[in-house]
Amino acid sequence: MAGCTGPQSGPEADVDQVAVTVRDFMSTRRSIPPSPAPMEGRGVYNRSSRVQAAGLSPAVPLLERAASTVSLSNAPETIVIADYGSSEGRNSLAPMAVAIGALRKRIGPNRAISVVHTDLPGNDFSALFETLANDPSSYLRNDPAVFALAVGRSHYQQILPSGSVTLGWTSWATHWLSRAPALIPDHVVAAYSHDAAVRAAYARQATEDWRNFFTSRGSELCTGGRLVVMTMALTDDGGFAFPQLLEALCGALMGLVDEGFIGKEEVRRMAIPIAGRSRADIVAPFAQTGQFAGLSIEHLAMFTGEDTNWREFERDRDADKFGARWASFMRASAFPTLALSLDGGRDDPRAAPFFSKLENGMAARLGAAPEPMLIPLATVVLVKEDRRG
Repeated sequence: MAGCTGPQSGPEADVDQVAVTVRDFMSTRRSIPPSPAPMEGRGVYNRSSRVQAAGLSPAVPLLERAASTVSLSNAPETIVIADYGSSEGRNSLAPMAVAIGALRKRIGPNRAISVVHTDLPGNDFSALFETLANDPSSYLRNDPAVFALAVGRSHYQQILPSGSVTLGWTSWATHWLSRAPALIPDHVVAAYSHDAAVRAAYARQATEDWRNFFTSRGSELCTGGRLVVMTMALTDDGGFAFPQLLEALCGALMGLVDEGFIGKEEVRRMAIPIAGRSRADIVAPFAQTGQFAGLSIEHLAMFTGEDTNWREFERDRDADKFGARWASFMRASAFPTLALSLDGGRDDPRAAPFFSKLENGMAARLGAAPEPMLIPLATVVLVKEDRRG
C-alpha cells in the first residue's frame, strides 16, 4: 500500500487526500510487494466472514442445480467435489452440504464422495479440519460416505489430477491475484490509484490469473463436469467495491505512521493485490470461440451483494458495532498481506499490535460515519464440454 502516505484529516477524508505523487513514490521505491498471504488463522476468518457468507448465498442454488445435472461417472468410482479457496472452512459448509444433498438424491447413500478443500500452503488447515469435525453444520456429521481432504496450493495452477473433478466451487477467492505486479503509488488497491500504468499492470495480472484459473480447472474437471464461481465484480461504470472501507484503512495506516508505530517506507510497500472484473473481463477468454480450456459459460449474472453490516446497523443503530464488524472483516482478509511489508515481514515483533491498532483505527473511522458498502459481485457457471467429434 504504497499510497496511503498523504495528509489525512479524519474519517471523512477523500481518497485524493491520501495520495502521494508518482515522483515521490519513484524516488523511494523499493521491491515489489509480496504475493498475498492466506486469511488470518486461529478461527479469526471463520468469525469475521459474515459478509462473505451473505455474498455467496445467491450462488448456492446454482451449485445445487449443477450437482443435480452434472455428468456422473459410473459407480463405484468416487465423486470428487473441489472447493477452491476454502480458508478455514466455515463458509464452505453450507455450499458443500447442498451439493452433497443433491448428489445423494441421484446416487443413494453409499457411494463415496470426496470433498477436497484447497487454499494457499500457509492457510490454517488445522482450523479447517477442526471446523469440519466440530461445527454443528458440518457436512461430515451425518454422512459416513463423505471424505474430506485438503491441498495447499494456489488455484492458479493445477491442483488435482486431470479429469478427476466432478464438481467445482469457489467463492470470494478469484479476486485475489496470484501476485502484486507493482507497487501502488497512491492507494492500497490499484482500482483506486490515479496511476494509469499501475491500474494497467493490475488489469493485466487479473487477465492472466483468470485465464490460468480456467486452464487449470479445465484440466481437472471430468467431461461433463461443472464449476460454480462467485467472484468480486465491477459496476456497470467500472466501480470497484468498498470505497469507504479502503479509505478508512488508508486513514488508519497513516494514523500509525503519525504515532511512529510504523514507518512511511513500510506503508509505501503495502499493497492488497485484488481486482474486480467486468462482464467483458469475465467472458474475455471465451469470446472468440465460446470455449476456453474445454469450458463454456452456462450462466453469468452480475449483482450487488448484501451489506449485512449495514442491515444490522439499520436495525440496532449501533455505530461502534458497525465499525467494528467492518474492521474485523478487513483484518481477517487483508491485514496478513499488509503485515508482510513490515520491515520484519511475517516475523516482525510489531505484527500482533499492528493488527490490533489498525483494526481499532479502522473501526473508529467507520463508526464515526456509517454508510452502506458497495459490493458488486458476479456468479458464473461453467461446464466441461465433450470435445470428441
